[in-house]
Amino acid sequence: MATKINEYIPSIVFHPGETLAEKLEEIGMGPKEFAVRTNKPEKTIHAVLNGTSSITPEMAVLFEQVLKIPAHFWLNRQLSYDEWKAREELKVKLEAANNWAKEFPYTDMVKNGWISAQSTLAHKTSELVAFFNVSNQQAWEEIYYNQQLKVAFRISLAHTKEPHALSAWLRKGELQAAELSSPPYNEKQFKEILPDLKKIMANHPKNFFSLLQEICLQVGVKVVHTPCINKAPISGCTRWVKENPLIQLSGRYKRNDSFWFTFFHEAGHILLHGKKDIFLEDIEYSDKDLEKENEADQFAVKWTLSQEEEDMLMQNSSFTEDEIIAYAEQFETHPAIIIGRLQRKKVIPYTIGRNFIEPIQFD
Repeated sequence: MATKINEYIPSIVFHPGETLAEKLEEIGMGPKEFAVRTNKPEKTIHAVLNGTSSITPEMAVLFEQVLKIPAHFWLNRQLSYDEWKAREELKVKLEAANNWAKEFPYTDMVKNGWISAQSTLAHKTSELVAFFNVSNQQAWEEIYYNQQLKVAFRISLAHTKEPHALSAWLRKGELQAAELSSPPYNEKQFKEILPDLKKIMANHPKNFFSLLQEICLQVGVKVVHTPCINKAPISGCTRWVKENPLIQLSGRYKRNDSFWFTFFHEAGHILLHGKKDIFLEDIEYSDKDLEKENEADQFAVKWTLSQEEEDMLMQNSSFTEDEIIAYAEQFETHPAIIIGRLQRKKVIPYTIGRNFIEPIQFD
């Protein structure tokens, strides 16, 4: 029977051998006689009485014949004991994983509503394994270190600086993606909606994210916002979850130019690089393909402010606010994109054009 969340679990369950010993004492039958009557070796009966051997279905039927106690009684007792013993063994493993649990930014995860607050380290450990949908620390390591589930996670976090925090952020993205329903991914349609997404970028309405998410869902691309947590300074990630690409964004820099560049960068990974890789932005890891990162950057440049458009800007020696607005309208982009590009190119200082930068606020 599957364990229900609110099902009562006793603190201790005794081996059915103790019940057998009590019954034999009650009827005045010794282990040797019982062994003869059940046609089982005496050492087997002693092992059951000592709690070092289990009652098998075959034995339960024989016990029923001799003691007139139904076989299912003995089997249920054995099953209850086995379950209790397995839970006790798991409890020991979880207690041994307390140091593992300390590595996670638990407070931040609670603050963001990913997990519930717990007062003891043992309960925190239990909360974490439930969050990752694993049984223990070793199972977590098989996924995030040893890549045993490559269809879901195809890089190792073992050599990143903060693998625990990163795994938590990534796991939350998977959970968010699972809540979104979408048709199968359609590459042709994804390419066709890119101009519509650019218009959202240029206008940047208050509900920009819900619009972005809704339009992408229609073509089978899942986009989720997962806030940054302590020790996981990541802007975005692209990977495939089952048959759908997933773009996971944090809004790390809290400004619209950075957000949109990151989004189109991740979109570039989807269209240029297929299903085999996972891409983590702002994180160094052994499998990182710098050439593919550069290709994604160039894709983002194309859809935010192309190189040709940037060259036109560079012909100016000064930039007034009216000129920035006019260029943004001409290039069908947002003034913040132009300001951000000029700042990164060190054409203008970061103190200029701040009024064009819009803070990212997710609906």
